Amino acid sequence: MTESTAQTRKFEAEVAQVLHLVTHSLYSHKEIFLRELISNASDACDKLRFEALANPALTEGDADLHIDIQFDADARTLTLRDNGIGMGRDEVIENIGTIARSGTRRFLESLSGDARKDTQLIGQFGVGFYSAFIVADKVTLITRRAGSPAAEGVRWESDGTGEYTIESIEAPRGTSVILHLKEDESEFLSAWKLRELISKYSDHIAFPIRLPVQQDGKSTDELETVNHAAALWTRPKSELKDEDYQGFYKSLSHDFSDAAAWTHNRVEGSQSYTLLLFLPSKPPFDAMFSGRDERKGLKLYIRRVFIMDASEQLLPAYLRFMRGVVDSDDLPLNVSREILQDNRLVSQIRAACVKRTLDMLEKLANDDKEKFQAFIDSFGNVLKEGIAEDGANRERIAKLLRFASTASEGQARTVSFDDYIARMPVGQDAIYYVSADGYAAAKGSPQIEALRARNVEVLLMFDRIDEWMLGYLSEYAGKKLRNAAKGDIDFDALPGAGDKAAREEAAKAAEPVVAKLKELLGDRVRDVRVSQRLTDSPSCLVLDEYDMASHMQRLMREAGHELPTSKPVLEINPQHALVRRIESETDTARAGEYSLLLFEQAQLLDGAQLDDPSGFVRRVNALLAAV
Repeated sequence: MTESTAQTRKFEAEVAQVLHLVTHSLYSHKEIFLRELISNASDACDKLRFEALANPALTEGDADLHIDIQFDADARTLTLRDNGIGMGRDEVIENIGTIARSGTRRFLESLSGDARKDTQLIGQFGVGFYSAFIVADKVTLITRRAGSPAAEGVRWESDGTGEYTIESIEAPRGTSVILHLKEDESEFLSAWKLRELISKYSDHIAFPIRLPVQQDGKSTDELETVNHAAALWTRPKSELKDEDYQGFYKSLSHDFSDAAAWTHNRVEGSQSYTLLLFLPSKPPFDAMFSGRDERKGLKLYIRRVFIMDASEQLLPAYLRFMRGVVDSDDLPLNVSREILQDNRLVSQIRAACVKRTLDMLEKLANDDKEKFQAFIDSFGNVLKEGIAEDGANRERIAKLLRFASTASEGQARTVSFDDYIARMPVGQDAIYYVSADGYAAAKGSPQIEALRARNVEVLLMFDRIDEWMLGYLSEYAGKKLRNAAKGDIDFDALPGAGDKAAREEAAKAAEPVVAKLKELLGDRVRDVRVSQRLTDSPSCLVLDEYDMASHMQRLMREAGHELPTSKPVLEINPQHALVRRIESETDTARAGEYSLLLFEQAQLLDGAQLDDPSGFVRRVNALLAAV
């Protein structure tokens, strides 16, 4: 091997500051250095593959491109070797001797049209190589440009301070990067650790990544490929079977169950990317330990190199249950390739992820009702968040929601808004619902008695999120959503309205007891009136149309929020025996007790906690004793 006198040169930048930034601030995980160096090696192989199309002699009879990683625990070195394009002396000075000069980016800029599409280059920054100094106190690079004589190899070495040495040597084609590891970086001298990092970051690199075969805890001369070297999502859908997708889903999500559904799409154009999104069949295990503020599951790749968990950037919070992969040809990352910059291209991919997910859910709802019902049971409440968060898709999301209703069996959430509208009788122009703390309370709500008597279906809302969600959903498909416990309802417009004149006459006849109750209850209520809502119960509480529902007020107060006190309207059923007892009672004190009992019953039915439970029990006992 021939050698020339080594030459010492200064870096062409404020190297001390830049390298300090790279090694201490640029990367949040020091293990990223391996991803960066493998990406550079992959680029080198891809450049040779591309240039060899026009000049086959560049392969020098060795067209089997690969990346080898070896380590020497005694010498404390880690070596990455590729047989790619390599570099000449001037290229080393230009690309390695100048911080933040990216040869890959310049190569891409030299291509255009289909030629650019054919490359699989990953690196877009000029600092990836210097990530080696995160774990190494000295880095040696040996390289030779394909097609150059063996004697025109180059040896470059630096301790990352302010200088580097460069000399000409005899070298094979390609590039070797030798890291002299720091004392506290011994973990990277482990075959197990290297396999783990390759699997995490570089498993889908297109070229074989090889490690020495381990025998009795020692490295042998035999090499084995440790990456899959093919990304499933890059293969045509026609080549993939359901079991291929399910297997990939399980490896991606660490879920033991099959995915309920998936969507696989390739988008071509000014921004090219691939989406492979999975809908779990049940809440993922890690969902128990993470929420809106810590979302994982959607992995971002750029040209098959894992960059980051990008759920927060590419999926809205209400779709945080999704799992999958986004692989882009190029995306604006920060210089460390660990933070996704917000711009138009990112917004386009985010919108595509949302659209494809909603398309998949709609298809599942139409084609497999059993699977979709399982989705609703597992993730329905999470999806409801989208009503508030995603105004652009509010109608699509609302179409997917399911609720219990007075027309369904039990508390299973099986009724859609479309189902409800299809069953609406002539004359009904609103979707009626009632919200409560639980299913039994909603189903037994006195405010819906008259609606049920007229066979008007009522949606039963009993999840904590429902009332908050409905604050953002005032109508669906042109039909207004009406809370049966709020405001005035035009019962005369509903089927089975009956004799309006008779109701008006009964209300007029009840004016004395209404006036009596107003006087006895005083400022406990805003008003007392005859109810059209009640058929069996003696009383109920009613709020104004835009007041916050009673159980929502309680939830807000429990969360520490101060709310203005609003007094309800007490509606009464003048035909009920308790109301008649109050009307006929001549003893003012006893009438006051009965009136308070009537009000407290309405409060209990509304889910409220009584201010004086013992007083309520005493009044009930007194009433029973008087019977």
